[in-house]
Amino acid sequence: MTSILVTGDGMLRCGGRSFRAALGRGGIRADKHEGDGATPAGDWPLRYLFYRPDHLARPATALDAVPLRRDDGWCDDPADGVHYNRFVRLPHPGRAEALWRADGLYDVIGVIGYNDAPPVPGRGSAIFLHVAAADYGPTAGCVALALPDLLALLLMVGAATTISIRPEIVTR
Repeated sequence: MTSILVTGDGMLRCGGRSFRAALGRGGIRADKHEGDGATPAGDWPLRYLFYRPDHLARPATALDAVPLRRDDGWCDDPADGVHYNRFVRLPHPGRAEALWRADGLYDVIGVIGYNDAPPVPGRGSAIFLHVAAADYGPTAGCVALALPDLLALLLMVGAATTISIRPEIVTR
């Protein structure tokens, strides 16, 4: 089983390689909740992948990969007990984040299996592995890598991959 380690110093390690990563503006927290901007500490599965087919070909990976559509979204509304922290089609009656973005940050999205089995409203949603901003600015709680690094990482992962997020700095 492939494992990914993300540490509080903004590094992601996998398969003997290290990549610079952007993390949540709220740091890494074990007590994550909706809107805190924190990246959730713990061990999480990497579920599947979305990608923008108008910006790049299907990334080479063993993960299931789904091409995004313009009306794809992710429900981040804790009041929506049915769809919270789930993929939705837009427009959606509850609050939902658009996955089709103009800024390129969601050209590739790895869905991290945080708070999804089953989702607990308010515990946090839409935790992704995605493309970092050019300045590696903080995310809203996701883990983000430069696009070339993300594509290299995807070559190493599959359905059994676990992403371990730790606030401490770990070397390996």
